[in-house]
This record gives sequence, C-alpha cells and structure tokens, in this order.
Amino acid sequence: MKSLSLLSLFVLSAFLMSCSQDQEPLVIGATMSQSGNLSTQGIAAQNGYLLCEEHINQNGGMLGRNISFLIYDDKSDSETAIRLYEELITKDEVDAIMGPYGSTLTEAVAPVTERHNMVHVSPLAATTSIWEQGREYLFMVLPPAELFLAGLIDMADQNRLSKVAVLQENALFPMAAGDGAADLARERGMDITVHHTYDRGTEDFSDFLNLLRESETEVLGMAASTLSDFITVTRQMKEHDINVKMFGTSGAVTQFQEELGEAAEYVYGLSAWEPSLPNPGIEKFVEDYRARFGMEPSFHAAGAYGSCQLFVEAVERAGTLNSDLVRNELLNLETQTVFSSFAVDERGYQTANSGLIIQWQNGQKEIVWPDELATSEAWFPTPTWSDR
Repeated sequence: MKSLSLLSLFVLSAFLMSCSQDQEPLVIGATMSQSGNLSTQGIAAQNGYLLCEEHINQNGGMLGRNISFLIYDDKSDSETAIRLYEELITKDEVDAIMGPYGSTLTEAVAPVTERHNMVHVSPLAATTSIWEQGREYLFMVLPPAELFLAGLIDMADQNRLSKVAVLQENALFPMAAGDGAADLARERGMDITVHHTYDRGTEDFSDFLNLLRESETEVLGMAASTLSDFITVTRQMKEHDINVKMFGTSGAVTQFQEELGEAAEYVYGLSAWEPSLPNPGIEKFVEDYRARFGMEPSFHAAGAYGSCQLFVEAVERAGTLNSDLVRNELLNLETQTVFSSFAVDERGYQTANSGLIIQWQNGQKEIVWPDELATSEAWFPTPTWSDR
C-alpha cells in the first residue's frame, strides 16, 4: 500500500505539472535600456529578469503557471518608456509589470502604472522624491539615492579628512545622490570645497579638475547615471595629475575596471550587492548567471532578479494577481532575496537596505564598508598617479 501511495502521488504531481505547462504563461511586461546611454546597466538588469523567469519556472511558476517576461527596449529615453508601458498594459494586456532601469525612467513611467493600478516593483530606482508623491503601487528595492555615497563620507570622516568635493550629473538620481553626500559631509562638520553639476554629454572636465587642484580637495564623490562619465573623469584626473586621498563613484561595475585597468586601483564605488554576501540563493544565482550570460553579475542584475523574486513572493502570498491584495502583501513583507533585505514604509519606500562601498584592489572589487560585511581593509591613502 505504501508503494502504491507513493506511486499515486508521483502520478498526481506529474499530472498537475503537465496541466501547469499546458496553460498559457503569465506575462510580465517591462522595458529595459538595451541601447542608449543606460545600456550597460539596463542589459544587466534585463538579464536578471530573464534568469529569474528561468528559476521561477523551474520551481513551479507563479500561481501554478509559468511566467514569461515581455521586455521592450526603451532606448534609455523617458518618452519611449512611457509609450511602451502604456502599450504593454493596454495593447499587450500583460498580466503584470516590472520596472525599468533607473530613477529617471521610473519617474517617467510611474504615472502610467499608477493610472492603471498596476503594482510596480522598481528594481533600480532610488531617488526619494519619486516616493513622495502619494503613489500607491510603487515599491523601492535599492537603498535611497541620498545614501549612495554615505559610506565614502563615513570612511573619510573616520580617516580625519575634511575637504570634500562633489561632482554630479544634471539628472534625477545623480542630483539626489550628490546633494545627499554634500549634506552628510556638512553634518559631519566637513568642508565642501566644490559642488559642481554638469550636463549630460560633457566630455571635458578640465575646469572642474582645476578647481579640485586649487582647493586642495581630499575626497571626491561623483554621482552619475552613465559608466562612461566615471571612466572619463578618472582618465582626466590621471592626465591632469589631480590627486585626492579618496575618490568614490555612485556605481561600481566590472566594466569600469576592465576599461581602466590599473587606473581603477584604489577607486571606491557604491555597490548595492556583491556575490560574497550571505544572502539566500546567491551561489546558484551567480553560477547560473555566469553560465547563461558569460559574465559576472553586477548589482543591477541582482537587483532585477531580487525584485522579480519579491513580486512573485507577494503574488504567491496573496494567491492572486489582484493589485490591491499584492500591494498589501508587499507593504507588510519583510524578507531577504538574493539581492538584499527588503522592508518598506507606507509609501513603498525602502527601509532595510543601506548598500555597500567597494574598492578596486588588484583588479577585484573588495567590500570595505560597512565593517561587518568587509572582505578587505581599505587601501588608504590613495598614492599619487606617478606612484601607482
């Protein structure tokens, strides 16, 4: 009887799995910046969505059905993203949506998703102002933008550095991150030597770098939305022999080091995630990401993957795709994904994720802040360019 019972359970399980596979998948719509100035981050985030789709389906799907992402290229353009989200909801009639890359595009499409009462888990937007407009269905996963350079300021203060410069791109997220760093420095009693905002597309930073030299700046925090700006400024600092004791960026991706080589050494950067973290499922995520995409996952990839995990968990808890019930689950959910800890306040604003600061050491990213998650001590101070 025991063997018959086990056989019956196996047959029933196979039957139910077959039924699930025979149903049309639940379609999750999104855009990602597959081209344009945000493509480095956007392609990685898209990969995160696709790997999450694969893993969710391997584990029984969502509500007993497979999921399938329908992802369009928003070309890093707000108007394109707005049009595509409207089409995803009204023309494609997707079952659910997930967010695009970055604060600028999230701010652009949030009115669309709100108007249609669609739960919108934003994987990679961090600007506080987006969550201060009374939106009901929008949820943050990243740490707030104003804290992206907080670790750099904290480490500078610990090392008794007091002259801080901030360079920020004139865009929604970089402005919030740069202003946040300046405010934190002032709160610590530090001097802001230069606080400069530049326009997208700037290629020559000579005037700003001359101000750095004249002000004897010790710490430079840079906030930008594109990898190329970080690379350009680093190269021009070397060319102009501009030396600071600490230089940190609002984003750390492998391509930065691959492009700059030894010039990347000693540079700090915000990383909201690293594969060395003790998060559940992280080893399988990293291994499968490498195998499928032939590269190391960045925090953008992990952020999108973790956001997908959050949405699926909320839907499973709600037992339905009803937006109000899923929204309620997310508001009350406290959990940890491959990406990070997650908890939000009544605005959907992140309260459990504070991010990491890494430093490039021997061509590798090493976590140097906060202390409890550090994989290495910071190399300090940064030597002059001629001594590296």
